[in-house]
Amino acid sequence: MLPVFDRGEINIEEIWIEKYRPNNLDDIVGQDAIVKRLKSYVRVKNMPHLMFSGAAGTGKTSAATAIAQELYKGEWRENFIELNASDERGIDVVRNKIKNFARTAPLHAQFKIIFLDEADALTPDAQSALRRTMESYSMSCRFILSCNYSSKIIEPIQSRCAIYRFKPVQDADIQSRIQYIADKEGITLNEGALAAISAIANGDLRKAINVLQSSAVINENIDENLVYQITSTAKPEDINLLIHTAMDGNFMDALIILDSFLLEQGLSAVDIINQIHRAVFDLDIPDRVKVKLIDKIGEIDFRLTEGATERIQLEALIAEFMLVATDN
Repeated sequence: MLPVFDRGEINIEEIWIEKYRPNNLDDIVGQDAIVKRLKSYVRVKNMPHLMFSGAAGTGKTSAATAIAQELYKGEWRENFIELNASDERGIDVVRNKIKNFARTAPLHAQFKIIFLDEADALTPDAQSALRRTMESYSMSCRFILSCNYSSKIIEPIQSRCAIYRFKPVQDADIQSRIQYIADKEGITLNEGALAAISAIANGDLRKAINVLQSSAVINENIDENLVYQITSTAKPEDINLLIHTAMDGNFMDALIILDSFLLEQGLSAVDIINQIHRAVFDLDIPDRVKVKLIDKIGEIDFRLTEGATERIQLEALIAEFMLVATDN
């Protein structure tokens, strides 16, 4: 059982990803080139329609709200609306909510901002209606579209936007931000915990902050063991042991390690597959062997998405690793 500490001054009722959301562009982590260009819009108090593309937790929503706060200061909420297109993805949301907000005049500003999060979830008909709305109200409104896949946005909208592609946040930037939050909350982190959080986050700062808060609920002194327990993640050295055991030809020993992941730690097959995939790139083996291993990982991952039995597929993957190593 995980130990519980006296929470003291730590307010676990707050959601830290909201509490520490940047209020200005300078606080956005890991996107220096994009921030520099966005600050130029704030400086001239004008901007085109924007499209932010990238993976989750890279700062797209934070950038949109930070622009609004810097442009409008205390009146930013009156001149800014955020809509999640994955919740309201039909044509009606464009015809009603978006158009009604666009029709009203901005408050002490040249234009208002409409922020559409997860815009790639909009239906094609809704995107066509949005294109016409962007044309009709370009004098009084600017649109910021956020999406994971810009290819799902129709070309007429893309051509009307300045596109910014947010890269995954680097480990050093994640660790710096996590340490900052830990210091603010009175939490102690060792180097192993920082490395574990950044590895689990894999470029997603939002996920890293959630891991930190989940760990802080259990103990104010956080180490890597606690982080791996909280996130139900295998330690990298255990994943490496599984791979090397299989490739050394010790099939039954590898199955024992696999059992510890599935039965003792309760890991899902998808999580194990993802960790194995990341670990393969760091193996000291020829590239042609890595290619074969990654090909097998992709095949097993596809079978899992099609509903195949998790345990059988993981055992098949271990067997394939052993066969590939034997053949080479």
